[in-house]
Amino acid sequence: MNSKMMAAISVMMCLLSISATFASSDSPFIVANKKVSLNRLKSGIERISVSIDIYNQGSATAYDVSLTDGEWSPSIFNLVSGNTSKSWEKLDVGSVVSHSFVLESNVKGVYHASPAVIKFRTPTKASLQEAFSSPILPLEILADRPPEKKFEWRLLAKYGSLVSVLTIVVSFIYLVASPSKSSGGKAGKKRR
Repeated sequence: MNSKMMAAISVMMCLLSISATFASSDSPFIVANKKVSLNRLKSGIERISVSIDIYNQGSATAYDVSLTDGEWSPSIFNLVSGNTSKSWEKLDVGSVVSHSFVLESNVKGVYHASPAVIKFRTPTKASLQEAFSSPILPLEILADRPPEKKFEWRLLAKYGSLVSVLTIVVSFIYLVASPSKSSGGKAGKKRR
């Protein structure tokens, strides 16, 4: 083996040992997913439902877990139910906790919400660790939306059988009226 190949193999072995060290370390790995849905009420108010799921995908329990999603401006949003913060004593390996709350707004405009902040303590470190939830798209509060076109099941029930019969009849007429390629090919061979 040449020296370049030996150097490449030694670098690969070092990288493998370093990644094995990190993989074997016992620590929590927090993943948080933030979801928001809008629902317009008839009274000119938009209701915002916020749900945050927190997963521990690490190899150790997270302790003193706290969630804060306090970036909802009180001048725009009113809290209807729930709280924008929550805490748990611990979050075991592979477990999930969820938190939700509901806001209302009557202020029209686009709002950019920030991710929720999750703080937790690990068994190996004294200081609090921090994780962030997934970002959400900008919220268009009370925006003028085109009406949604929904599939009309009534029309399918009323006209579905008629459409299927017409399709079968048209297909049959097309098959009978169109010349067959295989018979045309045979006729051409007989002439020769």
